Amino acid sequence: MIVRRLTSLLRRLLTTFPAVALLGARQVGKTTLARMIAADMDSIYLDLESVNAMAKLSDAESYLSEHAQRLVILDEVQRCPDIFKSLRGLIDQGRQQGRRSGRFLLLGSAAPALLRQSSETLAGRIAYLALNPFDVQEVGAEHIDKLWVRGGFPDSFLAASDTDSFEWRENFLLTYLERDIPQLGQRIDATMMRHFLTMLVHLHGSPMNIASMSRNLGVDNKTVTNYLNLGVDLLLVRRLNPWYRNLGKRLTKRPKFYLRDSGIAHCLLNLATKETLLPHPAIGGSWESFVIENLLNIASNYVEPSFYRSATGNEIDLILTFRNRKRWAIEIKRSMSPNVTKGFGIACLDVQATEKFIVYPGKESFNATDQTRVMSVSDMIARVQQECFARISNGSSK
Repeated sequence: MIVRRLTSLLRRLLTTFPAVALLGARQVGKTTLARMIAADMDSIYLDLESVNAMAKLSDAESYLSEHAQRLVILDEVQRCPDIFKSLRGLIDQGRQQGRRSGRFLLLGSAAPALLRQSSETLAGRIAYLALNPFDVQEVGAEHIDKLWVRGGFPDSFLAASDTDSFEWRENFLLTYLERDIPQLGQRIDATMMRHFLTMLVHLHGSPMNIASMSRNLGVDNKTVTNYLNLGVDLLLVRRLNPWYRNLGKRLTKRPKFYLRDSGIAHCLLNLATKETLLPHPAIGGSWESFVIENLLNIASNYVEPSFYRSATGNEIDLILTFRNRKRWAIEIKRSMSPNVTKGFGIACLDVQATEKFIVYPGKESFNATDQTRVMSVSDMIARVQQECFARISNGSSK
């Protein structure tokens, strides 16, 4: 059993807010975490994909009123949008009776839909928390390669073998594309969506050219844009926007997109083991997206992430701009002997980076120059977390 990093935070939010929404992709571990939390509480669990559960909620206010003293867990709550109006009334009644926290734990796998539905009716009554697949901090630095190859979905990472892990991911994709997405009301051909995701993996690390992707898929630009937005909404795809200021230079203004889970990306490329991944042309983009996702899992609430690329090729893979105006430039290399390139140095001057790092797959961290430090993945994650924690401690994140 791997303890999720957000466990203590989820417990604290439940003691502060009447409702907490736990967001995350399907099969990421939301239900397992919720049940573990609920084991220490008087609670009831309802899966809203179940006909039985939906029948119980045919008169939601009456049913939930009978369980007013319990924590009610509503799984896949975006499938029942009308329930939010009932929750508001029940929460307000509970406040009048002195119960101001720990009423509802809402689990959802379609973040924008859930945010929109809940924010319209539960403003000031709900807190939001995102649960991602396993990250390096949760599995331990000694398992970085396994996490990179298999990805962080619990059933994939914890599988008995690489073969079992790969088969789980194949079935996950099949179910997601053929059943789950249509259930959300999206009429998208499963085969076309898989082709789109596979093409997206090949473009990891490159700004998105929608027109080019449209031509290759044989669809129009609007369709590709819809695919991208759907992937982001389902928490499978991350959008990384370009850093842009009026510098008098031609800068890339197109965002990057990449699959958030490296194991799903490798499955789309038919790469089941580290041995098959290492010689593959997509290894650089895979490693880059893996490192970025792990860093943003720690820092996303406290920084504005972006990347930088000029028309002359000067680039920074990841920029973390903290609210205290610190700006970190991070270059990601798969090489065991990374070097500081001239283009990276020029880009750091352009964005006025306050600190510069290179992240590589080695275990040791060292200074490459007086101003640039080479970091292992685990050390870079710890460094980002230290900065975020320092800001929380001194109150600057408020």
